[in-house]
Amino acid sequence: MAKLYFHYSTMNAGKSTVLLQAAHNYVERGMATYLLTAQVDDRAGKGRIASRIGIGKDAETFNTEENLFAKIRARLDDGPCACIFVDEAQFLTEAQVWQLARAVDDLKVPIMCYGLRVDFRGKLFPGSASLLAIADEIREVRTICHCGKKATMVVRQGPDGRALREGAQVQIGGNETYVSLCRRHWRAAVGDC
Repeated sequence: MAKLYFHYSTMNAGKSTVLLQAAHNYVERGMATYLLTAQVDDRAGKGRIASRIGIGKDAETFNTEENLFAKIRARLDDGPCACIFVDEAQFLTEAQVWQLARAVDDLKVPIMCYGLRVDFRGKLFPGSASLLAIADEIREVRTICHCGKKATMVVRQGPDGRALREGAQVQIGGNETYVSLCRRHWRAAVGDC
Protein backbone atom coordinates (compact mmCIF):
# COMPACT_ATOMS: atom_id res chain seq x y z
CA MET A 1 0.00 0.00 0.00
CA ALA A 2 1.47 3.34 -1.05
CA LYS A 3 1.82 6.05 1.60
CA LEU A 4 3.05 9.62 1.91
CA TYR A 5 5.84 9.80 4.48
CA PHE A 6 7.39 12.85 6.11
CA HIS A 7 10.78 12.47 7.81
CA TYR A 8 11.55 15.76 9.58
CA SER A 9 14.20 17.21 11.80
CA THR A 10 16.34 20.23 12.37
CA MET A 11 19.58 21.01 10.52
CA ASN A 12 22.42 18.49 10.54
CA ALA A 13 20.39 15.51 11.76
CA GLY A 14 21.24 13.32 8.77
CA LYS A 15 17.99 13.54 6.81
CA SER A 16 19.77 13.36 3.45
CA THR A 17 21.88 10.44 4.68
CA VAL A 18 18.72 8.55 5.68
CA LEU A 19 17.13 9.36 2.29
CA LEU A 20 20.19 8.18 0.35
CA GLN A 21 20.40 4.96 2.38
CA ALA A 22 16.72 4.19 1.83
CA ALA A 23 17.02 4.87 -1.90
CA HIS A 24 20.12 2.65 -2.06
CA ASN A 25 18.21 -0.19 -0.41
CA TYR A 26 15.63 -0.11 -3.22
CA VAL A 27 18.26 0.06 -5.96
CA GLU A 28 20.28 -2.73 -4.35
CA ARG A 29 17.21 -4.96 -4.68
CA GLY A 30 16.80 -4.10 -8.35
CA MET A 31 14.01 -1.55 -7.90
CA ALA A 32 14.02 1.84 -9.61
CA THR A 33 13.66 5.04 -7.60
CA TYR A 34 13.05 8.69 -8.50
CA LEU A 35 14.89 11.35 -6.51
CA LEU A 36 13.79 14.98 -6.36
CA THR A 37 15.36 17.95 -4.58
CA ALA A 38 14.57 21.64 -4.34
CA GLN A 39 16.06 23.73 -7.12
CA VAL A 40 16.69 26.58 -4.66
CA ASP A 41 19.22 24.52 -2.66
CA ASP A 42 22.28 23.95 -4.81
CA ARG A 43 24.89 23.65 -2.03
CA ALA A 44 25.90 20.17 -3.28
CA GLY A 45 25.57 21.22 -6.91
CA LYS A 46 22.53 21.59 -9.14
CA GLY A 47 20.34 18.52 -8.95
CA ARG A 48 22.40 16.75 -6.31
CA ILE A 49 21.41 15.31 -2.94
CA ALA A 50 24.46 15.04 -0.70
CA SER A 51 25.18 14.28 2.90
CA ARG A 52 27.76 15.86 5.17
CA ILE A 53 29.34 12.41 5.57
CA GLY A 54 30.32 12.42 1.91
CA ILE A 55 27.71 10.39 0.05
CA GLY A 56 25.54 11.81 -2.70
CA LYS A 57 23.39 11.06 -5.70
CA ASP A 58 22.05 12.99 -8.67
CA ALA A 59 18.39 13.99 -8.58
CA GLU A 60 15.92 15.96 -10.60
CA THR A 61 14.98 19.35 -9.22
CA PHE A 62 11.63 20.95 -8.51
CA ASN A 63 10.65 24.58 -8.11
CA THR A 64 7.55 26.04 -6.50
CA GLU A 65 5.83 26.54 -9.86
CA GLU A 66 5.92 22.88 -10.96
CA ASN A 67 3.07 20.42 -10.81
CA LEU A 68 4.63 17.46 -9.03
CA PHE A 69 1.76 15.11 -9.82
CA ALA A 70 2.39 15.68 -13.54
CA LYS A 71 6.16 15.33 -13.05
CA ILE A 72 5.75 12.02 -11.21
CA ARG A 73 3.19 10.72 -13.70
CA ALA A 74 5.62 11.50 -16.55
CA ARG A 75 8.37 9.60 -14.72
CA LEU A 76 6.09 6.60 -14.18
CA ASP A 77 5.15 6.66 -17.89
CA ASP A 78 8.85 6.05 -18.62
CA GLY A 79 8.89 2.81 -16.62
CA PRO A 80 8.30 1.28 -13.21
CA CYS A 81 9.40 3.12 -10.09
CA ALA A 82 9.23 1.54 -6.64
CA CYS A 83 9.51 4.75 -4.61
CA ILE A 84 9.79 8.54 -4.96
CA PHE A 85 12.17 10.42 -2.65
CA VAL A 86 11.87 14.18 -2.05
CA ASP A 87 14.69 16.02 -0.30
CA GLU A 88 14.38 19.55 1.10
CA ALA A 89 10.61 19.04 1.41
CA GLN A 90 10.23 22.21 3.49
CA PHE A 91 10.45 24.11 0.18
CA LEU A 92 7.31 22.47 -1.23
CA THR A 93 4.20 24.58 -1.49
CA GLU A 94 0.93 23.48 0.08
CA ALA A 95 -0.42 22.74 -3.41
CA GLN A 96 2.62 20.58 -4.17
CA VAL A 97 2.13 18.55 -1.00
CA TRP A 98 -1.43 17.84 -2.13
CA GLN A 99 -0.05 16.89 -5.57
CA LEU A 100 2.23 14.37 -3.86
CA ALA A 101 -0.72 13.00 -1.89
CA ARG A 102 -2.66 12.65 -5.13
CA ALA A 103 0.27 10.77 -6.69
CA VAL A 104 0.30 8.36 -3.73
CA ASP A 105 -3.48 7.84 -3.90
CA ASP A 106 -4.04 7.75 -7.65
CA LEU A 107 -0.71 6.48 -9.03
CA LYS A 108 -0.15 4.14 -6.10
CA VAL A 109 3.51 5.00 -5.58
CA PRO A 110 5.04 5.55 -2.13
CA ILE A 111 6.60 8.98 -1.60
CA MET A 112 9.14 9.68 1.13
CA CYS A 113 9.72 13.35 1.92
CA TYR A 114 12.62 14.63 4.02
CA GLY A 115 12.88 18.16 5.33
CA LEU A 116 13.12 20.71 8.10
CA ARG A 117 10.16 21.19 10.40
CA VAL A 118 10.82 24.76 11.55
CA ASP A 119 12.90 27.74 10.47
CA PHE A 120 15.35 29.77 12.59
CA ARG A 121 12.44 31.76 14.05
CA GLY A 122 10.67 28.64 15.28
CA LYS A 123 8.00 28.90 12.54
CA LEU A 124 6.81 26.01 10.39
CA PHE A 125 7.80 26.00 6.74
CA PRO A 126 4.71 25.87 4.47
CA GLY A 127 5.71 22.52 2.96
CA SER A 128 6.41 21.05 6.38
CA ALA A 129 3.12 22.32 7.82
CA SER A 130 1.22 20.70 4.97
CA LEU A 131 3.11 17.42 5.30
CA LEU A 132 2.51 17.36 9.06
CA ALA A 133 -1.18 17.81 8.32
CA ILE A 134 -1.70 15.19 5.61
CA ALA A 135 1.18 12.68 5.55
CA ASP A 136 0.22 9.09 6.26
CA GLU A 137 3.29 8.57 8.42
CA ILE A 138 5.48 11.11 10.20
CA ARG A 139 8.92 10.24 11.52
CA GLU A 140 11.45 12.35 13.38
CA VAL A 141 15.14 12.12 12.50
CA ARG A 142 16.90 13.08 15.72
CA THR A 143 20.02 15.06 16.44
CA ILE A 144 21.38 16.59 19.61
CA CYS A 145 22.12 20.00 21.05
CA HIS A 146 25.57 20.79 22.46
CA CYS A 147 24.10 20.00 25.91
CA GLY A 148 23.16 16.46 24.89
CA LYS A 149 19.38 17.01 24.81
CA LYS A 150 17.39 16.42 21.64
CA ALA A 151 17.71 19.37 19.24
CA THR A 152 14.35 20.57 17.96
CA MET A 153 15.21 24.14 16.94
CA VAL A 154 17.80 25.89 14.80
CA VAL A 155 19.42 29.32 14.98
CA ARG A 156 20.73 31.27 12.03
CA GLN A 157 23.98 33.00 12.88
CA GLY A 158 24.95 36.41 11.61
CA PRO A 159 28.51 37.32 10.54
CA ASP A 160 29.35 38.03 14.18
CA GLY A 161 28.21 34.54 15.25
CA ARG A 162 25.15 35.81 17.10
CA ALA A 163 21.71 34.33 16.56
CA LEU A 164 19.50 36.32 14.21
CA ARG A 165 15.87 36.94 15.09
CA GLU A 166 14.68 38.39 11.78
CA GLY A 167 15.20 37.81 8.09
CA ALA A 168 13.84 35.90 5.16
CA GLN A 169 12.57 32.42 5.98
CA VAL A 170 14.75 30.87 3.29
CA GLN A 171 18.49 31.41 3.30
CA ILE A 172 20.48 28.49 2.00
CA GLY A 173 23.37 27.52 4.24
CA GLY A 174 24.99 24.80 6.26
CA ASN A 175 27.14 24.53 9.38
CA GLU A 176 28.58 27.99 8.75
CA THR A 177 25.12 29.52 9.09
CA TYR A 178 22.91 27.25 11.19
CA VAL A 179 23.24 25.54 14.57
CA SER A 180 20.76 22.98 15.93
CA LEU A 181 19.76 23.46 19.57
CA CYS A 182 17.29 22.21 22.15
CA ARG A 183 14.43 24.61 22.84
CA ARG A 184 16.02 25.95 26.06
CA HIS A 185 19.32 26.82 24.37
CA TRP A 186 17.47 28.22 21.31
CA ARG A 187 15.53 30.52 23.63
CA ALA A 188 18.76 31.63 25.29
CA ALA A 189 20.43 32.24 21.92
CA VAL A 190 17.60 34.39 20.57
CA GLY A 191 17.19 36.29 23.86
CA ASP A 192 13.88 34.77 24.93
CA CYS A 193 14.81 33.86 28.49
